[in-house]
Amino acid sequence: MPKQPSAQRIVIIGAGFAAMYAALSAARLRDMKGVSSQELEIALVAPEPTLVIRPRLYEPKPETLTAPLQDVLKAIDVLYVQGLAETVDTKSRSVQFVTAKGVRETLPYDRLVVATGSRLFRPNIPGLAEYAFSVDQRDDAVALDRHLHSLADRPASAARDTVVVAGGGFTGIEVATEMPARLRAILGKNAKPRVVIVERNDAIAPDMGAGPRPVIAGALRELNVETRLGAGVASLDDTGVTLSDGVRIESATVIWAAGMRAAPLTAQIPAERDNFGRLLVDRELRVSSVPGVLATGDAAKAACDDVGNYALMSCQHATRMGAFAGHNAAAELLGEPLKPYHQKAYVTCLDLGEYGALFTRGWDRKVEMVGAEAKKTKQEINTVWIYPPKPERAAALASAEPERVTDV
Repeated sequence: MPKQPSAQRIVIIGAGFAAMYAALSAARLRDMKGVSSQELEIALVAPEPTLVIRPRLYEPKPETLTAPLQDVLKAIDVLYVQGLAETVDTKSRSVQFVTAKGVRETLPYDRLVVATGSRLFRPNIPGLAEYAFSVDQRDDAVALDRHLHSLADRPASAARDTVVVAGGGFTGIEVATEMPARLRAILGKNAKPRVVIVERNDAIAPDMGAGPRPVIAGALRELNVETRLGAGVASLDDTGVTLSDGVRIESATVIWAAGMRAAPLTAQIPAERDNFGRLLVDRELRVSSVPGVLATGDAAKAACDDVGNYALMSCQHATRMGAFAGHNAAAELLGEPLKPYHQKAYVTCLDLGEYGALFTRGWDRKVEMVGAEAKKTKQEINTVWIYPPKPERAAALASAEPERVTDV
């Protein structure tokens, strides 16, 4: 895919929230400077031109939780390149990808934005790969949904009606609190499903802090969701799970929701990474040891402020980081000032199933809303805020002003 002799190219790898906003923001600056797409090409490489609404994959009907990107990319003159990026050569500044037909092609870049996202961490626990479900990717969530519906064809038993969720963090709690209603919808309103959260730490929601925890604990009690704390999963088989403390839980459905890691492609960038596999970046989201490469979203460990807070592996941080990364990639090529990434405002909105939701503000997670009021906000976030902008050029470009993205 050769460039014009005088053209420059930004390559963005990924089609998640960070990649989408990197494309929007880079195109916005290019448009503001009156530069054509022939002079500065922006190419987004991904297997599908589709945004998976990953924060919603704990919900029913996960196959519907996607949004098309092709029309948005066309509206802002971003080239979509269909393929799976396999190799990054930072010396030759090129990306090798495999097309849908299995053909390997090479795409040179002047600036590379690594926005490859993250994957669920699956340790080498006996039976985990064979028997555990997850809501990590769309296909995973679809497989779980089909499995849950298949339970209706089985005779009633304690194992059939028991769901074990391994991991008591954000995702695990949302999966677990949604599960009673999902199971009653499948098994009948008189069903009495048992849902158990298994968490290695001594407290549920270990990263949420002491403030929100009583609300979460109250929601779990109201929904009859059990917790087993201070124990992990030791092994799984086709009839259930054995915990590290020796307890056995008979279950037809074990859902793994314990930890994330940056996508494997980040390992090809010859730079320092953290324990989650994220590339260490400077305040402009550049991988400082590798010229021409920026990282963003779940692929980057980035400081949010000057007091020690770092971006989390979340949609909220990915969208804003993407906007800064895309702007800075274009700014370097256009000779414009770079914008240091910062994100001092931080909120959480945790879905708690039929109980409602929990909304907190700040890094200390001060509780602001609970129950139905917070649920209304959660639904607005999940159905409006995190979806792509409409494929109208001016509005789409305006949506990616870095200082305003997820300004809460």
